[in-house]
Parts: sequence; structure tokens; C-alpha cells
Amino acid sequence: ICEFNNTDHRTDLNGVDRLIVRRGQVFTISLYLRSGNYQPGVGSLDLVAETGPQPSEQYGTRASFGLSADIDTSRWSAAVTGPPGDTLTLSICAAPDAPIGRYTLTLGASGQIEFILLYNPWCPDDAVYMDNEKSLEEYVLSQDGIIFRGSSKHPIATPWNFGQFESGILDICLRILDMNPKCLRNPGKDYSGRRNPIYVSRVLSAMVNCNDDKGVLLGRWTDDYEGGVSPMFWRGSVEILRNWDSQACQPVRYGQCWVFAAVACSISRALGIPCRVVTNYFSAHDTNGNLVIERYINENGEPIQSRDMIWNYHCWLESWMTRPDLKSEFNGWQASDPTPQEKSEGVYCCGPIPVRAIKEGDLMFKYDALFVFSEVNADVVTFRKNKDGSTSQVYSTAVVGQKISTKSVGSDAREDITHLYKYPEGSDEEREAFKKANHQNKLLHQQQNPGLHVTIKVTSDMSKGCDFDVFAVVTNNTQSEKKCRLLFGSCAVSYSGVTGGNCGFKDLLNVELPPGGERRVALRLNYSKYGALLTEDNLIRLGALLLDYTTKESTLAVRNIVLENPEIKVRILGEPKVNRKLAAEITLQNTLPVQLDNCCFTIEGANLTGGCVISETLNSSVGPGEDAKVKIYFTPSHSGLRKLVVDFNSSKLSHVKGYRNVIIGK
Repeated sequence: ICEFNNTDHRTDLNGVDRLIVRRGQVFTISLYLRSGNYQPGVGSLDLVAETGPQPSEQYGTRASFGLSADIDTSRWSAAVTGPPGDTLTLSICAAPDAPIGRYTLTLGASGQIEFILLYNPWCPDDAVYMDNEKSLEEYVLSQDGIIFRGSSKHPIATPWNFGQFESGILDICLRILDMNPKCLRNPGKDYSGRRNPIYVSRVLSAMVNCNDDKGVLLGRWTDDYEGGVSPMFWRGSVEILRNWDSQACQPVRYGQCWVFAAVACSISRALGIPCRVVTNYFSAHDTNGNLVIERYINENGEPIQSRDMIWNYHCWLESWMTRPDLKSEFNGWQASDPTPQEKSEGVYCCGPIPVRAIKEGDLMFKYDALFVFSEVNADVVTFRKNKDGSTSQVYSTAVVGQKISTKSVGSDAREDITHLYKYPEGSDEEREAFKKANHQNKLLHQQQNPGLHVTIKVTSDMSKGCDFDVFAVVTNNTQSEKKCRLLFGSCAVSYSGVTGGNCGFKDLLNVELPPGGERRVALRLNYSKYGALLTEDNLIRLGALLLDYTTKESTLAVRNIVLENPEIKVRILGEPKVNRKLAAEITLQNTLPVQLDNCCFTIEGANLTGGCVISETLNSSVGPGEDAKVKIYFTPSHSGLRKLVVDFNSSKLSHVKGYRNVIIGK
């Protein structure tokens, strides 16, 4: 009976050994009647469905209902659907707004059954209803995906194993809800709140980080990962969730934004909320809510750390639901952010806020509209701190909120969703949104173009291990000859904007440009210098500061470049079929000019590796230009399109990610 119902309710990937159903949809049970045959109209059967430690009809956590002639999918109901006899076939339906979670169903005096109730995005009366089968495949049922990292000019697709249907994960997700402080304070009210995906999304955005509670992950944005592992270590959510569960709800060390967002995505999909991970490039972290990021540089154009930051990218979650607390045009995608950045209502959480509200500049809506609006729209003002203590404003064209990205439905391609968050730059609609948001800085357009321009150009051969040139291009757009000074520098930088050591610097005191003239200045970056300075993000910040001797004005260009890791190649040996042993032949060429020691490949994949991580270590070192190569065996448990996620680690080259899509036949 579980197999039939779970398959019908699209929960069979959780297993078929217990009943897991969705609200607003009929499920069927059979009762063996010891007292003989059931006759319609003779006798009655009272049913009671209960969830939580203090079930009450007032809170909606207890529902009493009897048999009716027909099923009513708008409320808790039951009807006899089989022919009269000693086995009674009942059809039962949970209300489409019932709280999700573990239930006990009492059937008169004849016994009890237990089941788990989930959100139902296939049900038109459910708040998470989504009217597109392909989107539901992607945003609810897909157990793997792509998260975009790298840089706006060079987005890098990172595979992720969400694994929401792997063994034990649903139970862990329900435990996360039970461990949230609101539940510990008032379980009856919290269980009642679980009818509402807005409430649950907000709880999850607090519980995926551990800043205020027994949450899942501890964040760390320095290079010191003592007592845990680098956020780059993780290939998926399954290991993280299981570690949290098995370690008495102690936080797993460590996470960064894409890990927080991916774990929240796994939990939301497990519970039945359609969701996706999105990446915002040049994401502003505005600490004081004034919609302005104030950046400071020293006299050499090098950044000075301040509380306001621009992250190279930042990932958060979008979940699909109605907003009955707002107007209907704000139904649909809601942004929530489990990365602990600023407090909201006294807790480190953020959202859900309708993406449409961000686009329209409606910042009074719940929750945390101002913070998310600033992430994609804050103005950037740059100041130069001089040796005498004075500061002067620098002309800069930095724009936050670029190339907002997510994985496309049904393919691994990048879908650009910037248009869902903001109107085209300079449009009347954008101006209206800024007026509504009282975004004075953007409305005033304070900065005037000084006529001297500097941009940074790069070539396509920037891979880790190579020496390469980057270029500052200086252009004189005025009618007069210009004499200026160019400071062109580079430093390692983390994705969250924390700068490291100098990778190369040039100071040209006399750059002369005729009217309309252009000069191209090369800066050589050598692996021997930058190799030891790079963070795991493989990012280098390039900065070119141009000082006009005549007007004393300065212009700054900044560009972050990401250095490509070597490519991982995966070949599947054998015919991919369910329960048939396969081999993955995995190869990585060492493109670094140094030897790699302690080389190890790791694979995992939903319904491919039995919910486990499988590793294989090489016995020998891999010299420059040589291949690291292994065979790893695995046995798929389910058919369909699956993603085998691969990770490579060694002494000098860590956390190289790759993947292979595999179609598993029956």
C-alpha cells in the first residue's frame, strides 16, 4: 500500500517502507474488518489526524472527520471506495493547508496508522502550487544541480548533490524543524505554523546557520578551518545533514554562502517546496542600510578593508509560494538567505521576500526587503585615503547586482534572471523603483565622467599554473593632452572580498596621452609569485588607479579574475543500468609546473553511490603534464538522469570539481 501511494504522491524515492503523502491529494488504505462485512449507512467510522506534541483543533494540528459519500480535497475527508466486504478500502485526503510533518491517523477503535505529510506543489489549492511539470521536475524532484561561482565575466558551474531523497534525509529535515527555537519555546504554535511555507522558509533560513540556535552549519570566511573542513570540501548536502544529525545537532564546520543555500535547497525540496539556488555577482553587503557601499583605497589603489563589502558573488535561495499576506502580484519566487550576515527580528535569518518587491522597490514588505534590495542595487562610492589623512572621491564605474544566475530547467546551462530583480539600467521603470525605495544616491547620479578612462582587459588563457599578462587600457576622451600616473596592481582575494598578498604591481609616473589617445599597459602575473598567495577561490583582484596631474582627479577600474583549474574528465565503463556495477574512469592532467602528491579522487551522486562518498587515492605522485587517473566502482539504485559529482584533492591543487551526467536504464 505504501509503494502505490508513495509512487502516486511522487515520494517513492524516499523509500516505500512507510507512508509519505502530500496534502490536498487522495491516498488509499485497506482495513481488515474482524467484525465482518462493512455495510454503507450502517455504523460509522470516526477518523482523527494529529501532528505534534500538543495536537489541538484550534491550532489546526488535530482534525476530526467521518466518512462522507465523496472525497472533498479542500479539507480533511475520507470515503469508502472499495466494494463491500471484510476488507474496507478507504480513500483519505489531507487538507491542502494542513501543517506538514509526522501524523498519527486514528481509525475509530480499530487502530492507528502513521504517515508523513508534505507540501504538494502539484495541488492547485496548496500555497506552493506550480503549474509546470518540467519546472516541478527541476525544482522539487531533481536531486542534483549546478551552482554558479567564479566571476561575473567567467561564471563557473559547480555541481552539487542535493540528495533530498537519500535514506534518512527527510527525517533529518523534520528534526531540523523540531530543533528550531520557536518550536522549543512553543511547540503547539510552531507545528501549527508549518501549514505555511512562508513561516517554514523563514525558520529554515535561521536553522541552516547556527548563529542563534542548534543550526546545521557554522560559517567561516578565513583560511583557518581548524576543527572542520573547508567549505570547498563539500560536494553535496547529504554528508552535511547526516553529520549534523549524528553529532547531536552540533554545527557542521564549515560553510560559506553556496553551501548554506544548497543545504536550504535540499531541505526545502525534501519538504515539497519548489526552490532553486541563485547567484548574484558583485553582491553588496550593506551593513548600515543606507544603500551605499563606501569603498576605500590607499594611495597605491590597494583596497582598505571596511565593514561594507562587495562580494565577488553571493548565493541565496528562491522558493516558490503564494503571499496571501501581500497582493497577488507578489506570489511566485521568494528570496531567502540562510548565510548569517545581518540580524532580522533579532535572529540571523533573511527573507522570504518576493523577488517582485525587490524589482519594484517596495521595501516595506516582509521580510528584509531593504537588505536584499541593497545586495543587487546599492550604489558604490570609492574614496582614496591620502598619507596626510585626507580623503578624496575617486571616479569608478562599479555596478553591483550583475548576471544573477541559476541553473536552467532541464539542462546544465546558466539562466540569467537579472531581469526578475531589476529593470534595465537607466530605464524609467528603474528610476520609479529607486524613487519608491528612496535610493537617493542612484537618483542623483553624483559622479561625473572625468574624461580620462581606464579599463582592465584580460586574455582567455588564464589557467592556474600559467604565467600570463593582464592589461590596463587608458583612454583620453578630452580635447587636451593629458599627463597622468598609472598604478596597476594585483592581489589574491577571497570570493567575499577579503584581500591577500600582492601578485604583481606597476607604477608608471609619466603616462602621456594626446586628445583621443589610448595606451595599453601590460602587467605580468607569474605562477611562482601568485601560486602560494591564491585562496581556494582562485581569484585575483586587478586594480588600475589613474591620477590626472592637471585636474587632480582620479579614476579607478577593478576587475576580479578567476583562474581555471584543470578539467576533470569522466568516462563511464559498462552499460548504465539499475543494480549493475559500473566503473567511472576519472582523469585529471596536472597543468601546474610542480609535482602533485597525495592525489585523491572522490565521487558521490544521488541514487548512484548508495548515499555514500567513495574515494580512491593514487599510490604515486603526478609530475607536471602527467595524468592522475583512477577507476572508481559504483552501483546505481534508480533509473533516470543522474549526476556523478567528482572532486580531486592533492598537495598543491585542492577542491577541483567535475561531473558527468549519466542516464541509468531500468
